[in-house]
Amino acid sequence: MSSGKASPQIEIRRCAPGDAPALALVGQATTLETYPELMPLADMLAHTEHEHGRARYAGWLADPAYRIWIAELAATRSPVGYVVLCPPDLPVPTEPGDLEVKRIYVLAPYKGTGLGARLMSTALEAARAAGASRVWLGVNRDNRAAQAFYARQGFTRAGERKFRVGASIYDDLVLARPL
Repeated sequence: MSSGKASPQIEIRRCAPGDAPALALVGQATTLETYPELMPLADMLAHTEHEHGRARYAGWLADPAYRIWIAELAATRSPVGYVVLCPPDLPVPTEPGDLEVKRIYVLAPYKGTGLGARLMSTALEAARAAGASRVWLGVNRDNRAAQAFYARQGFTRAGERKFRVGASIYDDLVLARPL
């Protein structure tokens, strides 16, 4: 946090089945924080209802191919971020064992604290331990802050895709990083 106060202690842990509501909350909040100038409200609402609903996260938490970690304030257990690692679902040629960082979200007050890098490191370490040789992700073409973060994490452009949010189609960049 940039208020001059000491940053609160944040712990990262592997998610449990009951974490779907907290993941949905962070997913919905970060979508609103990140895209209010890029997406109409109707698109954000449709997207978050489906893609960031509790059912989506409950399904992923029940799927052994998905690994999800949540970042929480140590004092209150309040969620402030998370990362999802899973098999790739991108329109690029992938190899067996490749993995995708499906989502990495950090609430705005905790951006710039190193939490995003900690979450990414957690996912990359897990990918290495699983024997992956490459990690993929998609990012909105207009999300320059996220693109800069991914570049600092060693990701480079490997393709493009169209991404539906509500009734609109957006351009995403597909990025990859060898392990």
